[in-house]
Amino acid sequence: MSAAGRHAAFVSAAPTIFVFLWSTGYVGARFALPYAEPLTVTSIRFAIVAALLILLTLIRRPALPRDWRMWGHLAVSGMLIHACFIGGIFSAVDLGVEISVVALIAGVQPLLTAIVVVVLFRELLSPRQWFGFMLGFLGLAMVVTKSFQSGALPVAGLFACVIGLCGMTFGTLYQKRFVVGVDLFAGSAIQFSFALLPCVLWVALFEHGTVEWNLTFVAALAWLCLALSLGAISVLLFLIREGAAAQVSSLFYLVPPVTALQGYWFFGERLSSIQLAGIVVTAIGVAMIITATTDNPK
Repeated sequence: MSAAGRHAAFVSAAPTIFVFLWSTGYVGARFALPYAEPLTVTSIRFAIVAALLILLTLIRRPALPRDWRMWGHLAVSGMLIHACFIGGIFSAVDLGVEISVVALIAGVQPLLTAIVVVVLFRELLSPRQWFGFMLGFLGLAMVVTKSFQSGALPVAGLFACVIGLCGMTFGTLYQKRFVVGVDLFAGSAIQFSFALLPCVLWVALFEHGTVEWNLTFVAALAWLCLALSLGAISVLLFLIREGAAAQVSSLFYLVPPVTALQGYWFFGERLSSIQLAGIVVTAIGVAMIITATTDNPK
């Protein structure tokens, strides 16, 4: 295969690679959390990723934001997207929520975003988007209700999922509105550095900060840092450069079912027929909202 052919093949495969990497984050959390508390793992991860990104920034020497307000915007978006989202998700897994359920709740971000843009920005949704919203909510209700009945979704775990969901939703909206014209790697280095601060504070106040260092924990941490925080970013950068970033959004609805399969393979997590149907219904609803948004940008 020629170089052009290999390049075209990777462009086609990159969105799927990105979604796969994203879905494995829930599995990585499940492997790491038996050996350290959730915000302890998150703090170590953020410290490593921030250090690597700072080193990469020093090597590449991109222009850094000169306006202190942009640093503030990066701090806010970083704490929402990274500290709240990842911290909330890891806490939910640590509290016993199955990773397939965590992934589903986190995966309804487009549904929450639809509500936010209607309420705060008074944007109008198409009938297709409203139907997708209702489908997504129905599917989520099917999974959450069944999980409550089976005792697989403690209230504290649901609260942690909601924190993660809100962090990613509002953080993404905030970043789109206020973080403009910043080098992605340099901006990520700043974001991870600021996101580390509330995590370290939480560990100091509420966790023991101890880690049982072993091969499983180190391998899980390495995967979370390199494959997720750095690898996924690199693939996303490639997609943005190739003008194919929209394909990523259209595949995000596959994350919950892919995570459910991984939960079954690695940890023997079994979902009821109602929960599996709920995941499918939610995926269809989210897909309708995402594709409608992509086809008809505001």
